[in-house]
Amino acid sequence: MQQNSILRRREVERVTGLSASTIRRKEISGEFPARIRLGPNSIGWRADEVTQWIDERKRVNSAGGGDG
Repeated sequence: MQQNSILRRREVERVTGLSASTIRRKEISGEFPARIRLGPNSIGWRADEVTQWIDERKRVNSAGGGDG
């Protein structure tokens, strides 16, 4: 995944394993990177921010804390 690219919703769902509603809930609570408005009907996320979020989850889980 290129670090300076934009991921669309389906790709974010695929790489995180989360549903759209879970992603939105985590966004609202500040637990997931904020979306970027690409146009009137399209959104995306910065790939580097999503990758960092995934890496943080891996560290938390490998340290034995949290549930992801």
